[in-house]
This record gives sequence, structure tokens and C-alpha cells, in this order.
Amino acid sequence: MAIAGIIGVGLAILVGLVLLGLLAFEIKYRQRPGNRLEVTAGSWNLPVYESDHYLLMGEIDIINQTKTLEIFVPELWAEVTLLSKGSLDGITKDVRVTPRHPDAPARPDGYWFGYIVKRKPTKAEIAIDLRGKDLTDLQSAWVRVHYITYGPQGRIPKVKHIIVPLSFPSADAPIRWRPTNRADVLPVRTHLLTHLDDPVEIVKRYVMPHAKDGDVVTIGETPVALMQGRFRHPTEIKPGWVARRICYFFMPTSSLATACGMQSLVDVVGPWRVLFAFIGGSIAKAVFKKPGMFYQWAGEQARLIDDVTGTLPPYDQFIVLGPDQPQQVVDRIYQETGLQAAIVDVNDLKAVKILAMTAGLSSDLLNQALLHNPAGNADEQTPIVLIRPTG
Repeated sequence: MAIAGIIGVGLAILVGLVLLGLLAFEIKYRQRPGNRLEVTAGSWNLPVYESDHYLLMGEIDIINQTKTLEIFVPELWAEVTLLSKGSLDGITKDVRVTPRHPDAPARPDGYWFGYIVKRKPTKAEIAIDLRGKDLTDLQSAWVRVHYITYGPQGRIPKVKHIIVPLSFPSADAPIRWRPTNRADVLPVRTHLLTHLDDPVEIVKRYVMPHAKDGDVVTIGETPVALMQGRFRHPTEIKPGWVARRICYFFMPTSSLATACGMQSLVDVVGPWRVLFAFIGGSIAKAVFKKPGMFYQWAGEQARLIDDVTGTLPPYDQFIVLGPDQPQQVVDRIYQETGLQAAIVDVNDLKAVKILAMTAGLSSDLLNQALLHNPAGNADEQTPIVLIRPTG
């Protein structure tokens, strides 16, 4: 019996060591970077911008984000969806992708040959040729860059979504100030803001021609987040155990009531914080009659995430997060333009939430000036409101 016991203990120790080894092996595997490769939004311009002919040119970067692995890109192609105020009948589009590798020329037939991205990034050029009798109704192009990554994790298809504006309102267009109790307000129309834009440059372009000393510029939180590239297509999101189960407990109108919407929050703050906030918030609501604690404990992003259909097309197909570092954004606007600034979340229910504002700015002034949501919640495309105090 003693020998059998010793053998049993030995086997138990051996099994335990094997399991620990397998666990360590799995943890190490999960820390591997896999096919980590980034395609950037790049830079875009319109070298041809005539009423019957647009030529949209973009240059994207393809970056291997691993330190030691080689990631293959055997395929890369692009497609474009046009958004317009009018019909697209009679408008033709031709999309061409040309590799711009540092060590291999492009083929004359346009074929994308398999390429190994090492530590040095490579580039690709995308040309979108649009022709038609009248293209002036076109508002934006939604470019989808499809690419295959091939590496340690296998063959993985991915998509990079790039939104490019095609219509640009004139800053000299007629304006109409609206009176409020303590200030006049001016909703400022812009082009469709994208991750190709910078908040300060947008203020300089569209606001400064109308601004005076003492004015205050306010920008909606969603447009700032879009300019920061903080939006994700649901196909890029993989809902986990926590998101799939907790989302059922939220109101159907909440942006956290879908698995992808909730997973967006999980990806920002982590599953344990979301789980703690849910359990704690449920107890606070049921036992202590304190609703809303989930949003306090889960963090500010819990209130700011917009699920699909939450904003203008084509962003209605995306989940939009709240802005990152909003205080830094308003401080930059003040430093580079001299205008006091705030980032706000306003809706038609007369709710004004101030995410960030420059020092010395009156929150009471912002609340009264924005109370009736002068920027609108529809397709006004006026993400900025200029406030001129009158009292």
C-alpha cells in the first residue's frame, strides 16, 4: 500500500507538472503577436476635382507590428461605396491599387504579388477615378481596403475602412446667428469629418472666419472621436463571454444592449471592470435603490459609446467610442486659435454634458447656449457651434 501510495503521489505530481507546463505554454502562446499587421488610413487628396471628373488618390502604409516575425500580404484590393445627396445613375468608378514597395517595383498589369512585410513598412497607392455628368452631389467615399495577412496565425482576411469627404462647404457661405438668453449661437457646417482631419485645423478652416475675441467654440464628442479614428466596424469586434451575457440586461435603446456594443466597452476598460460594475450596479439598484451606478463604475466610455445607426452615414454602420483625452483637444484649440473651447454631448432632450472645457470657461454659459441643441441630431452636418456671449 505504501508503494502504491508513493506511486499515486508521484503520478499526481507528474500530472500537475504537465498541466502547469501546458498552462505556461498556453499563456506564452496568447502573448504572441500573431499576424499583427496594420494598414493605416494614410493620406488622401483630390488632384482632379471638376464637376464631371474626380480623381481621388490615397497612399496607405502597411506596417508589421511584430519585432521578429515576418508577415505576408498575399492579397490586397480595394472597393468604394459612394454616398450622395442624389442618384448615382450614370456615375462610373474605377479603383486601382498599386504596390509601392521600397524594394520591388509594381507590375505593369496591376497584379498584387505576394509580399513579405518585415521590420521596414511598405506602401500602396489607391486611385479612385469617378466620372459622370454632375458629381457635385457626392458627399463622401467609403473605401474598404481588403487584405490578407499570412503568418503564424494562419491566413486571416482583414478590412481597413477609410472615409474620405468629397464635398466641402465654403467658409464664406451665408450664416445665421441664433439668439439665446445669454449668447448668440452659430451652428457651423463642415465637410464630413473623418480620421483624416484634425480638430484644430477644422476650427481654423471653418470657425475662425466668423470668430471674434471672447467667442467660445464647442464641438460634439462624436465628431472629435471620429477625427481620432475611434470607430470600429462590428465585423472587427469579437464579443466575449462577458459581453454576450451582460448586454441582455440593458434597455433595448442602450448602445450597450448588443454584444458588439458591450464588447467595445470591454475592450476599452477590461472584462473584470465591466463585470464588477454590472454586479455592483445591480446590487445598488435592487437593494439600495441607486440606479446608474454601472455607468459610474464602468467609466465614462460606458455613456459615450454609440452603437450602429447612432450617427451620420456611413458611420451609421460603425460603433463609435467616446473621444480620447478631450481636455488635451480643447487646450490645443485654445493655444493655437485663442478661442475658449469645449467638447460636449448634447441631445434633443435638453441634456448638455460637458466632457472638457478650457480653464475659466463658464459651464452655465455652455448649458444655456446649447440647451436647445443648435447643432441638431439629424443630418445637419454642423458638428461645431460657435457661442458669442451677449450678457
